[in-house]
Amino acid sequence: MSLFLQQPQEMFYVRELTRRIDAQLNSVRRELKNLLDMGLILEKQSERARLSTTLSEKKKYYTANTDFILFEDLRGLFQKVQILLKQNLVQEIDEKGTIYYFAFTGRFVDAKEIPTDILIVGDIEQSLLEEVIHKFETEIPYEINYTLMPKDEFRDRRQVADRFLSSILTADKVVMIDRS
Repeated sequence: MSLFLQQPQEMFYVRELTRRIDAQLNSVRRELKNLLDMGLILEKQSERARLSTTLSEKKKYYTANTDFILFEDLRGLFQKVQILLKQNLVQEIDEKGTIYYFAFTGRFVDAKEIPTDILIVGDIEQSLLEEVIHKFETEIPYEINYTLMPKDEFRDRRQVADRFLSSILTADKVVMIDRS
């Protein structure tokens, strides 16, 4: 449900959903049926599917029904849940190391052109960070691109107006920690 509410313009097919949410095919099909019956999603076929007779081209796609009476209410609720999850993520990462700067960028602020979704400046063991990020990814419907940078490197790159870092710092972002 979260995937459809967060990306209402996207169309997904069953196997893609199975991979994205790491669930069994039959479970996904059952939940799709429930969401269809409820009216929250719509089932569609691609243009090629209508013209084709081969089974492989007759894929059914699913998309959010933005006309569903509770669509905006559910979407708002899920956005609030995402905020709580993000706060928990920040707190958990902050407890695992020394964090000087933490910002949500990219996908978290609807800026898909930004090359990273999270910028973390600090000292934290890479394996601990990966573990926390992976756990968080299971709670949201997509993979997170993150950048971890030591404080000295951050200062140096900011001083020389590094293109990568500048693209992040000048774009929309939500700064959660700023101890720099």
